[in-house]
Amino acid sequence: MNFRQLLPAVRDLYSKHPEYFHHAPWELQHVLFSLGYTNDLGEEADIAAAVEVARDCYPQWRAA
Repeated sequence: MNFRQLLPAVRDLYSKHPEYFHHAPWELQHVLFSLGYTNDLGEEADIAAAVEVARDCYPQWRAA
């Protein structure tokens, strides 16, 4: 799974489960897999990139 596939999954995860917003990318690997967003464990670097873009899309999610 690459960045383009992960970005919508991360955005959807954050919108449906905001409690995962502050999790590290290595923690989100299992969350995305366990909740059925991915068929396999994605690369941590790709997840980290998708997280950064997803957080920048919503002002309330940006770091203070």
